[in-house]
Amino acid sequence: MKQTFALISTYSSDEFGICSALYELGGMIVIHDASGCNSTYTTHDEPRWYDMDSMVYISALSRNETILGRDSKLLDDILDTARKYKPKFIAIVGAPVPYMIGTDYKAIAKLAEDELNIPAFGFDSNGMQYYTRGMRDAFKAIADRFALTRKTSDVTIDERPIKVNLLGVTPLDFGMTGAADSLKKWLLSRGMECNACFAMGSSLEEISEAGNADVSLVVSYGGTGAAKVLKERFGIPYVFGIPVNAAQISAELRKMSTGNKLGKIALIGEQISGISLAEALKDQGMEARVLCMTDRIRDTKVNEAGIDFRYAPEEDDLIRELSDVDTVIADPLFKGLCKDKNFLELPHMAFSGRMFERDIPDLIGNGDRICRSILNEIKK
Repeated sequence: MKQTFALISTYSSDEFGICSALYELGGMIVIHDASGCNSTYTTHDEPRWYDMDSMVYISALSRNETILGRDSKLLDDILDTARKYKPKFIAIVGAPVPYMIGTDYKAIAKLAEDELNIPAFGFDSNGMQYYTRGMRDAFKAIADRFALTRKTSDVTIDERPIKVNLLGVTPLDFGMTGAADSLKKWLLSRGMECNACFAMGSSLEEISEAGNADVSLVVSYGGTGAAKVLKERFGIPYVFGIPVNAAQISAELRKMSTGNKLGKIALIGEQISGISLAEALKDQGMEARVLCMTDRIRDTKVNEAGIDFRYAPEEDDLIRELSDVDTVIADPLFKGLCKDKNFLELPHMAFSGRMFERDIPDLIGNGDRICRSILNEIKK
């Protein structure tokens, strides 16, 4: 049955993708939903909640407000809270019930911005799309609103490090493994430097300087919206991929093959991370098919290495694609589809939340192809 999962969990929703993308930027995020629903986000999808302050609120939508609308109460609550805490921006995030009654988030955001003179965004999320779409929309809005200028310099690119924007970095895809710092160190090791990171480890002020980059590195689907804004506004080219070191994964696979044949390997995950890992495994002499359930990017540059990539949005699609596979690399909650197969656990917070958070590895390293792609884009 389509859109019904009987054996596996489901990925984090679009509203939580928005919250994750904006968490560190000093804004006020309002999830328009019933009281308590923000606990789903904070306890499952947001590992920064207990260590880093952020203004994430719930509107506490009541039964009467659900039936009658009462957008005025939502607006009044937003205005009162913003006047008290003075956020750098306001983000109103949609949920399933207000979506069904046709709440106009953009109109409410416009009223709030006019009243407070604070940038405000209304997102038409509905809790029925994947986190990847929410991240994309949030980063796109931030880039469109705050990355407005590009500084000129007399220093040529041959006389300074290449400035790179990292687009699409959140715990939902990378966990709290230090991947953001590892990406920045990788850039430095290749004669480049991080200009802005969307959005772990960068402030809103640093992100507003995104227009000064020479190139953007899109490391997840969530970074695609910002990449297109920066390309259209400043002509900044972008490259897809994550510099992955697959030595640890390949070693685990070789241990697993003792007494068993690995046979055909499938990797289930987000498109860019999946293709990047499969490409790194290919360098280790292993071929892997990538299966993606979340939103996909229709751009040939995503898969320059020619990895076997297949879009499988439904549980039924995954079952069919896994029918001729012997070994699976995926989040542990996919085991329900792989009882007769070799299984290598690779936790993904967007799928299993914090259940296996401590087992998420930091795989950043190598990335020769990505480095070449960056240099080629700049030469163009």
